[in-house]
Amino acid sequence: MTLKSPALHSPAPRISLEDFLKLLDTHHPFAKMLGIQILEIGYGTATLALPPNPDFQRLGGIVAGPMLMGLADLAMYAAVVGATGNPEAVTSSLTMNFLRKSPPGVVLAHARVLKTGRLCAGDVTLTAEGGTEALAHSVSTWSLPRV
Repeated sequence: MTLKSPALHSPAPRISLEDFLKLLDTHHPFAKMLGIQILEIGYGTATLALPPNPDFQRLGGIVAGPMLMGLADLAMYAAVVGATGNPEAVTSSLTMNFLRKSPPGVVLAHARVLKTGRLCAGDVTLTAEGGTEALAHSVSTWSLPRV
């Protein structure tokens, strides 16, 4: 007898990509200043891209840490809003581990929420476009004010 596992289906995100882009335009204009692209939002997941920009580089031609931290923070915000629908979520802590030099080029952020509730927790892995090794890893918690 063979047992079949039930198909794993994630719930639909609590915000559409279109509505999230509108939210950024009205409440978080810094994302546009950095040129961050929101590629995908799922229920508790998000994929974002930081395009190459010489102004984002530090000595040695590597992408500066503050740019990577901004990307990771925004990626987790997208994942949290995707899971909760709460646009008032705010970062309460963020830890960033820089694992290797981030070469010039597109940097992708892959975010996932690990826990939801009044406090949400999750992580973000940053990779170079087309790369497989993590450039950086972020862990953060988010507070969700009541709406």
